[in-house]
Amino acid sequence: MALALNILIIVLALVTLYFLLKGGPKADPAPTGKPVGGSYTPLPQGEPVHHWTDEGRFQLEVLGESRYSEAIRALAGDHGDAAADARHKALLLADDNNPYEDKAVAVFLNNEMVGYLAPKDALAFRTMLARQEIEGQLTSTDAVIRGGQLFEGKRLSYAVLLDVNVA
Repeated sequence: MALALNILIIVLALVTLYFLLKGGPKADPAPTGKPVGGSYTPLPQGEPVHHWTDEGRFQLEVLGESRYSEAIRALAGDHGDAAADARHKALLLADDNNPYEDKAVAVFLNNEMVGYLAPKDALAFRTMLARQEIEGQLTSTDAVIRGGQLFEGKRLSYAVLLDVNVA
């Protein structure tokens, strides 16, 4: 009888341990105010409150262009076999609802999403917004699309560069 009781206690302990490690029943996650599932694209609204310039240096590169390559290719225009040098006005949006990066800054050309600032650059840019007391507001700068030339029969990738210094 004592052996059966010991086995029962061991089995109950193992079952309890299993459920504790497994995590037990899952509760619905608390709402975060961020979009879930699917593709996410922020939408700029209103007019820019400030226009940044770095005197035409165009040293700040936009990241994630591969995801927006179709839009960038169209914005680069027809440039034949040579590299593109297409100028545009860029809108910069501090994207507080981004589900992947909490301090993201989205970049738009002609109302088309073309990528994001690198996380380090986004933090520096947000610091600039705070210094100007325009946090969370839409701003602009000049942009250039470069690249896309033909090389050995293949079109190279494009780069989107901004005329704003975040250093």
